[in-house]
Amino acid sequence: MQLTVNGTPVFVHTGGREVDPARPAVVLIHGAGMDHSVWSLQSRYLAHHGRSVLAVDLPGHGRSGGEPLGSIAAIADWVIALLDAAGLERAVLIGHSMGALVALDAAARHGARVEAVALLGVAERMPVHPDLLAAAHAGEQSAIEMVIGWGHGPRGHGGAQGGSCPTPGLALIPGGRRLMASVRPGVLGADLAACNEYGQGAEAAASVACPSLFLLGALDKMTPAKAGRALAACVKSSQVVVLPQTGHMVMTEAPDAVLDSLTSFLSLRRG
Repeated sequence: MQLTVNGTPVFVHTGGREVDPARPAVVLIHGAGMDHSVWSLQSRYLAHHGRSVLAVDLPGHGRSGGEPLGSIAAIADWVIALLDAAGLERAVLIGHSMGALVALDAAARHGARVEAVALLGVAERMPVHPDLLAAAHAGEQSAIEMVIGWGHGPRGHGGAQGGSCPTPGLALIPGGRRLMASVRPGVLGADLAACNEYGQGAEAAASVACPSLFLLGALDKMTPAKAGRALAACVKSSQVVVLPQTGHMVMTEAPDAVLDSLTSFLSLRRG
């Protein structure tokens, strides 16, 4: 589905069902240098089980126009503008990594528009190593290799201890490389800089009044589960689920477990 947000055309994957403002809505927000396709399983399932789904390509990403926004706060404000463009008063925000910071910031500053948040692979701070930042800004392949390599746990790497990819026919590491290689030059660098500069995670968490779910990978090297637990402790009403044998790419490394947690959490919101 195409929308126009702040004068810019935007692509939104709806999971194969039309968005119906009468149904409760879910907005899925991807991480740095990615797009809506990382939510393939979750978006389709939720759309066919009572939810209006908007899995967005953020500005400058995937099929959306415009340029990447320069800060987490700017992206959070953009998500609220997206709700306006779709004719939705409120929505559950589900975000991964950079998208999780966006959902958190939106819930803190636009609480009346956010029904609940589910935050995957998140921490109060997401500092980015200067070498990675420099490589991303320069558009070097090494930046993609670092993000994909560090971002996946043993399931993604197919190691003997972690087993193979949970989805038949899907290779997570090659798929991740292809996805990030398709991103326009400069986008990954802008996204990582936004994550690196965001320092209001704990303050935002303390301001969140809606229910929250934290889905964390036990073997996450980029946002360790310990840091995610610490952030969750700042939220008044939070649940924490730590997924074993899972790295930072929670929704693709453990798609069924993520879906189980989301459906359980969302059913609480229907009342």
